[in-house]
This record gives sequence, C-alpha cells and structure tokens, in this order.
Amino acid sequence: MKWLANEIIKQYMRMRMRRIERYMKRPEEPQERWLQRLLDTARNTEFGREYDFAGIRNAAEFARRVPAQDYERVRNQIGRMMRGEKNVLWPGQVLWYSKSSGTTSDKSKYIPVPMSNLYGCHYAGSWDSLTLLYHNKPDMEVFRRKNLVLSGSFQHLDEYPKTRFGDISSLMTHHMPVVGRAFHTPDFKTALMSNFEEKLQRVADHCCRRDDIVMFGGVPTWIIVLFRLILEKTGKSNMLEVWPHLQAYMHGGVGFDPYRDTFKALIPDNSFVYQEIYNASEGYFGAQCDPGKKDMLLFADNGVFYEFVPTEEWDKEHPNTVLLADVEIGKNYAIMISSNNGLWRYLPGDTVMFTRKHPHCFQITGRTKQYINAFGEEVMVGDTDKAVAEACRQLNAVVSEYTAAPVYFAGDKGRGGHEWIVEFEREPSDMERFNDVLDETLQRINSDYEAKRFKSIALQRLHLHAVPRGTFHRWMRARGKFGGQNKVPRLANHRNFVEDIMRYTASHNP
Repeated sequence: MKWLANEIIKQYMRMRMRRIERYMKRPEEPQERWLQRLLDTARNTEFGREYDFAGIRNAAEFARRVPAQDYERVRNQIGRMMRGEKNVLWPGQVLWYSKSSGTTSDKSKYIPVPMSNLYGCHYAGSWDSLTLLYHNKPDMEVFRRKNLVLSGSFQHLDEYPKTRFGDISSLMTHHMPVVGRAFHTPDFKTALMSNFEEKLQRVADHCCRRDDIVMFGGVPTWIIVLFRLILEKTGKSNMLEVWPHLQAYMHGGVGFDPYRDTFKALIPDNSFVYQEIYNASEGYFGAQCDPGKKDMLLFADNGVFYEFVPTEEWDKEHPNTVLLADVEIGKNYAIMISSNNGLWRYLPGDTVMFTRKHPHCFQITGRTKQYINAFGEEVMVGDTDKAVAEACRQLNAVVSEYTAAPVYFAGDKGRGGHEWIVEFEREPSDMERFNDVLDETLQRINSDYEAKRFKSIALQRLHLHAVPRGTFHRWMRARGKFGGQNKVPRLANHRNFVEDIMRYTASHNP
C-alpha cells in the first residue's frame, strides 16, 4: 500500500505547488502579511512592549524602531528563556533550542525553536522543498521507500532540565510528523545517538542490509564518511549497488561544488537529483527550484520576514537595509530575519546574492565572518568554491576539504597573499599547475582579487599546502567538532585555523 501513500502525497504536493507559484510571482504580499502577523503575535512579550510592536504599521517604521541584532545582543535574553522565563522574545515558554555548529567560533549559539517555528518554518520548508523536488521529478518515491537522514543529537540543560538543545536536525527528527516516520531510517534511537562515530557504525550496519533507500540528507562531509563505511562493509563498488532505487540527495550547509565529483563516483547515475536546501539553525529559508540552475528559491511565505544588508553597511551598528522587492541582482547582501522563533531584525551571519527576481532566487555566497578581505580583495566562499571546482575539472582532481587565510605584508617591501590548506581525494598530476589554475580562476571571477593580483604588486600568487587524507576529519575531532552539523571553516580573515591545522599536521605526521 505504500505506492498509494506516495500517490496521495503527490496530490497534496500539487496543491502546495500552486501556493508556491503564487509567491514566486508576488513575494511582497506574503512578506507584508508575515511582518504584521509576527508583530501582532509578539506584541505582549517583553521585547514587543519595549519596542511598541502594537504601534508599528509598516516595514519602514519597524526598521526605524527596532535595532539590528546579532547573537551577543540577545544572548542574555535567550539565556533567561532557556532557564524557564516566559514571554521574553516570543509568547509563552520555549523549551527547545537549536545549537549552532559554531563554524567560525568555538562559542555555541542557542536559537529558540518554539513549536510555531518548528512546524511553521522548518517543517513547512521541508514540505516546500519536497514539493519542488516532486514538481521537477514526478517519479519520486519519497513516500514509498525509506529516506536516510544523518542527524545530530540533543541534550537537557543542567540548570533547567525541561529545556533541551541540539542540532536542528535532531529536533526535527525527534518531533517528526507521523506521516514521515514510516519512511524514515535509521530508527530514532540510533538517529539521535550522541556518540557520532558509534552512530555511523550503527547506521551503516542497519541501512545497508535492511533498507531500500530512495533519498538521503545531511552535511556532505559526513555522508561521504558514511557511504565509504557502507561500501567497505558490503564490498560494493558504489551506492547504487547497495540501494538501487536512489533518486535524490538534499544537501546544504556548505558549498557543494568541491564534493560533486566524489558523489558522482559514489552514485554513477546521471538522473540522480541533487537539491540544495537552506535550512539553518535560525530557520528554513530556501531550496533549489530548478535542477538545471545553481540557485535557490527564497521561501517568502514561511514564517520569516526578510531584510537585506548591502556590503557597505555590514560593519555599521545601525545598517540600512533593503526589502525583498528592492534587492539588486548580482549584489552581495547579509541576510536579516524577523521570525516566528522570536528573533527580531537578527543577522544569522550568512551572505547571499540574488540571481533573478520573480521568482526571487539566490545563491549563498558565504558568511559575514567567513571571508578574506585583508587587502580589499573581498573574497567570499562562493568564489573559492567555484575556483576549486574549476581547478579540479581542469586537472582531474578531487578536493575533499580546504581552508584559506591571508598572509600579511612582511616588512616594507613584502607582499601579501593567501595561504590555502587543501586535502585531496584525488591529487592532480601537476600540483603547481593546480595552484596556477586556482589563482587564475579566482582572478577571473573576482575583479577585486584580480586588481590586487595585477603584476603581483599587492598580492602574490596564492600558496597551497596539500595535507594527508583524513587530516581535516582528525583535526575537527581534536577540536570537539566531529559529526552532526559541524562544518570545516572555509575562509577566515585571520590565521588561527590555518596555523592550527599546520601545527596539528606537523605533530601528527612527523
């Protein structure tokens, strides 16, 4: 009877697609509704009374009255909420919190996840993503076979045990609606295990022998680790020999280009679909709507009111913002959200660039704290991911992980540069040529970097260090960042990560 369930869900998806098509054409309408709905809902909270939400009539007044927020500005209020206080940022008591992976910092962030946000943003975004997937691939069988999600885990807060926190994936798994539970694997006890290495072994043992997987999700790094473990256990040469009905992978959290060739080798099927999604701790913001284009549709009717901060405003305490109707194609913005989790004019730290309007589609270009701009070159993660992909294409190489940082001027006549640490899945035959192509491609796609590289007057050619396979995984484990939603920091405007990895490599590979 599972085929019938899939057919019923398809009918629901078709109805849901009509709603998506409406906001693809007119996203300003649901945005206006959501701003007013959010203000009305939170008007009697501590935050709502402080900024007189009841008296705010439009977006311009909202922006004038409520200051921009980063995590440090709301840390104390969230801490009080975690210890049981009610009606602080959001009505009632919030007992669930998403713990950020802390890519750019060793300090964790705890994002409130009231049920209004879990169901009205995260699950709503999941349904919209699946709707787009079914729309583009009508033969999908997500609700006929099993779907593998490599999620994290959660735990109780010592000071207030009613409060629980963990990766957003673990919260979504724990509260999964009934309709999805019959099609989920592994079992929930295994899925929510806190020991990630033991979890990988259990998932590999369970899923490679018992399940017929059609779709999977998770951070690319850890999915690759899991798949290699499964192939080792089964003796198969690729994942289609293990799961012959594989159809799709929902991925997000990091740029996918560096991993693409690895996945093509693991799943050698040209009809297999890769759908990028944007499900952050702070909310579910978008998903790829056209498999032929490398951009995502912004979810404009999903519990979130958006503002966008232009590059020149990033460092200002009171940045000017633009609304969705006024964004410009090809310009970098920091995303700002007001959401049904009690975050108001909040900056998650992600940067985006719109590629088209009506529908409003975008690409994630990086993080406001993950970039290199030591010399005015303004290099973002989106730039480096593209450069790595092109160098791999030309030199028949595969990069599994990388990170990069500036090399500052040395002395009066010294020149700056960029230092990269790269771990290869398959090394290029000519490492120097790979270095050249990487640098040349980065110049071609980033005019600021090209200007600083002109005749090597300001910046010399980037310098690349290749490290042994598995180095980044071992380094992440040593930092306590192994598994779950943890991700390797791609870029930094400081040298902490690069120098730490180099020290780790030297001490573990004498």
